Amino acid sequence: MPYQPPPLPNVELLPIDDAELCRRYELLYTGVVNDILRDEQLLYQALPPSIMPLERDMRVAGIVFTVKGMKTLTVEGEMEQRAQMLEAIHADSVVVWDTGEDDTSAQWGEVMTKAAIRAGCRGAVIDGGVRDTQLVLDQQFPVWCRYRTSNAMLGRFRMVGYQVPIRIGGVDIHAGDIVFADIDGAVIVPRRLAMTVLERAEALRRDEQEYKRWIDEGMSATEVVKKGGAF
Repeated sequence: MPYQPPPLPNVELLPIDDAELCRRYELLYTGVVNDILRDEQLLYQALPPSIMPLERDMRVAGIVFTVKGMKTLTVEGEMEQRAQMLEAIHADSVVVWDTGEDDTSAQWGEVMTKAAIRAGCRGAVIDGGVRDTQLVLDQQFPVWCRYRTSNAMLGRFRMVGYQVPIRIGGVDIHAGDIVFADIDGAVIVPRRLAMTVLERAEALRRDEQEYKRWIDEGMSATEVVKKGGAF
């Protein structure tokens, strides 16, 4: 029987649409978002630092579309299952792939990129490998990964589920969460805090502009801190 993803729980509706949410997150940077998560007592929302962008200028925010896989030699029905997953990807999503720390295969490549773009996907964060790297880059599709390899998945690794809860580097991730990634890696924002974190990060970013102005005007670090600034 072909794999069928479980129905998603009721995803909390936000006061702005997904496209606007993603656009506003992408005007920030991961450090300021992480600082707000820390203030919300969420200290460990950054994915492992080994997961980095294919190019330094890449930046993406999106609604998490989870995928989970594992090493296996079995191939029966694998392509059909992979096609079902690609057809389930939705607009403004970012695919986040838990590979069980695979170190052998590429879970992402050129043709998968093309299918994801057609579905309106914004990017991919892979705790594993990418192949066809130049062909992925040519499509201007943001991708984060741990390594590059020419090894395809077939006969080495396969997907075992999608839109299911996953964990990467100790970070619990659910479909519908927000992922934001830039040159410093990727951070996960629980959906229930998506607007709170966004609005507080935007305010902190404005405050930082003021701190920098004080420094440019010659204020000492001690004076900046006394006025409420931070470093």
